[in-house]
Amino acid sequence: MKRVGIVGLGKYLPKRILTNLDLEKMVDTTDEWITTRTGIKERRLVSKDEAASDLAIKAGRQALMDAGLKSDDLDLIIVATVTPDMQFPSTACFVQSGLGAHRAVCFDISAACAGFIYAIVVAQQFIARGTYKNALVIGAEVLSSITDWQDRSTCVLFGDGAGAVILGPVSSGGILSTYLGSDGTKTDLLLVPAGGSRKPASYQTIKERMHYIKMQGNELFKVAVLTMTEVAKIAIEKAGLKPSDIDLFIPHQANIRIIMAMAKKLNLPIQKIYLNIERYGNMSSASTAIALCEAVKEGRVRKGDIVLLDAFGAGLVWGACVIKW
Repeated sequence: MKRVGIVGLGKYLPKRILTNLDLEKMVDTTDEWITTRTGIKERRLVSKDEAASDLAIKAGRQALMDAGLKSDDLDLIIVATVTPDMQFPSTACFVQSGLGAHRAVCFDISAACAGFIYAIVVAQQFIARGTYKNALVIGAEVLSSITDWQDRSTCVLFGDGAGAVILGPVSSGGILSTYLGSDGTKTDLLLVPAGGSRKPASYQTIKERMHYIKMQGNELFKVAVLTMTEVAKIAIEKAGLKPSDIDLFIPHQANIRIIMAMAKKLNLPIQKIYLNIERYGNMSSASTAIALCEAVKEGRVRKGDIVLLDAFGAGLVWGACVIKW
């Protein structure tokens, strides 16, 4: 079993910025209400001609450059997304074409906000066993395409973006532990009801706005805090560490109150938590990927540091990953 680590990172964020003041003109809300309840001040939105693969390709190019690799060096491409370009082919295949990564095996993963961590765990297995050497893992989302801009309870939360990493064999450090979990009995807490085989698109589903995100926010908040805290503890324990050993905690950027409640339960000071929710909002699978990329580029992660990734999303699904840099 080979040791697996992150050898390159990249990100892409659309140019358009939607602020809370902009949202005040669209729905019955205020900057103060959004900021105090979510921690979000602005988010990025794609242009009319941008799809998930476009964001993913740009993030992937950055990651390849950072790793010092060429497209043909890639053996595997996994894209985590709930907003694919289309139902099929996979978004990963569009990414392969855009990058010119002709040798790579390609597929998508749908695990909502935990998708990036799920994809890391899947790619790790291939590399650790020697099946593949270099894997490109991308979290890419265009959540603006499934956001109901008439629903003030959800439209303030989401944004678009993509983050990418290259996974490969490393001589030291790397992924120390991972932990994944799911609870399919709570699928009703966060979902897009129509557009699949259960409720194909029809006049009625469109009229009832069933192709947009529906969320039971209060219930989801309580489950998220408890689950993400427990997941973090398990992953840390599996790595043979204690919460105090964590140098930087990078949680899914969904809600500042969830993050602060978790930090309190884990006894982690604010200095050990990476936050970018104020600038981008919740980008589902892209959130943790972009936060990791930015943390490294800003010098918040140094060689030898222990980093904890933790995410929770619709499904319900969750995942955590402990990495020694």
